[in-house]
Amino acid sequence: MTRQTEITITDNAKLHIEKVLEKDPDGLGLRLAVKTTGCSGNQYIIETAKSITDEDRTIESKGIKIIVDANSLRYLVGTELDFVRDGLNANFKFNNPNVEESCGCGESFSLKKELENEI
Repeated sequence: MTRQTEITITDNAKLHIEKVLEKDPDGLGLRLAVKTTGCSGNQYIIETAKSITDEDRTIESKGIKIIVDANSLRYLVGTELDFVRDGLNANFKFNNPNVEESCGCGESFSLKKELENEI
């Protein structure tokens, strides 16, 4: 099932994702997930999707397929995914309205209390 824009991407993210998918002939789209780990409790997982299961949801933004497992989707609804460059560093940035705070290292985050209780 494909649904529109619960998660969106910026033009910069689209360009980067297209480059990644061009190099991976088995890539079906971009897989996003949230897992419990890190100093703030949760961490984003971002990788090329090699398969899509019945539990996955496929969202399309700017022509890019974003595959998210049903459990992670509730923590990612409303998120905008960007790709930013800062000097020599370049990485994805999640603008997620469900995040309460991020740790200093930028690798993990905590969710707003009403969502944290669902984990």
